[in-house]
Amino acid sequence: MKRHQDILAKLEKEKHLEVSDLCNILDVSAVTIRKDLKVLEQKGLLYRTHGGASLENPYINERTVLDKEKISVEEKNGIAQLAASRIVENDSIMIASGTTVQALSKFIKAKNKLTVITSSINVVLHLINDSNIEILQLGGYIRHSSGSVIGNYAEYILKNISCSKLFLGVDGIDLEYGLSTTNLEEAELNKKMLSAAQKVIVLADSSKFGKKSFARICDLSNVDEIITDNGVSKSICKKLEEKEIKVTIVGEPNK
Repeated sequence: MKRHQDILAKLEKEKHLEVSDLCNILDVSAVTIRKDLKVLEQKGLLYRTHGGASLENPYINERTVLDKEKISVEEKNGIAQLAASRIVENDSIMIASGTTVQALSKFIKAKNKLTVITSSINVVLHLINDSNIEILQLGGYIRHSSGSVIGNYAEYILKNISCSKLFLGVDGIDLEYGLSTTNLEEAELNKKMLSAAQKVIVLADSSKFGKKSFARICDLSNVDEIITDNGVSKSICKKLEEKEIKVTIVGEPNK
């Protein structure tokens, strides 16, 4: 059927589409689109998501930091380098766990004093030789798969901290479900980090959009800015901006 071919062709370009988008593009009802998506999913050609469809499985399984470091390396470095420009002189920032925010630490050059609070051991190792950077390593149990701490000790320390920015890495960004990660305890620590930061900046390559994982961190209303690469679809960017979230794409001029 031509309509099915049109849906798949559009998904090849956009990676993820909402039912409402497909209704407008193909000029048919939501009921028709949902039937089409069901048929295409049964044929193994796409995955249905909440309110839409994706070419990739929207549900994420846990992978080690060593595995993640090998994925989208160029995109992550570009995102990290741009994110580093958000750090100002005498700033106090928080860096969560994940390979994209870990990459951020490689591009941080403190002009004067900088305070960094982090759950990531690898971030500390990148920053430890810079005498201008004061580091507060959160304590707790170490997650071997991520090289970061979790647990009550880290959460307790965050009760007495306030910083200007949180740089947050995630496993999934879904317009309805929000931000998510594969580990429940890490999600709980991320929630405490959100409360301790004045501004939340999410660093995520385009493969994270339209995905969801086991542990929900928060909904998108908590996010101030998302820095990503040019693989993210225009329709998702538009919907994020409608939610008053700044979307910054590496290689494009700031809006």
